[in-house]
Amino acid sequence: MSNTPSNAELSVLKHLWSAGAQSAREVQNAMGPETGWSYSTTRTLLLRMTEKELIRREDSHGLAVFSANVAKVALMGQLIRGFAANILDMDGPISATAFASSKLFTEEEAEELTRLLEDASGDGES
Repeated sequence: MSNTPSNAELSVLKHLWSAGAQSAREVQNAMGPETGWSYSTTRTLLLRMTEKELIRREDSHGLAVFSANVAKVALMGQLIRGFAANILDMDGPISATAFASSKLFTEEEAEELTRLLEDASGDGES
């Protein structure tokens, strides 16, 4: 993916992966207290993420709803590989045992992430 999400965008993606499709107001109500974002900030972020194709917008009964447009495990695998290569100067397969206790992944997703990270080819496809 050429559009690597910012930290704020990653927070929204994590929320949408967990909550499913939501309106801008629902995202704001869920994330605003923690982030301090105004509704206009949340809306601008969602629109920017739509342009970057990180999320998709669909209309449901006249209401715009947003959902993740990128797969959680594939994106996390890419981000972890990038961190390992660019920050830690690591090359080749990566052990995913450190991520097994992450609250972000189901057991099946953790297993899929392990397969992605241990794949020396690094193509991120499963």
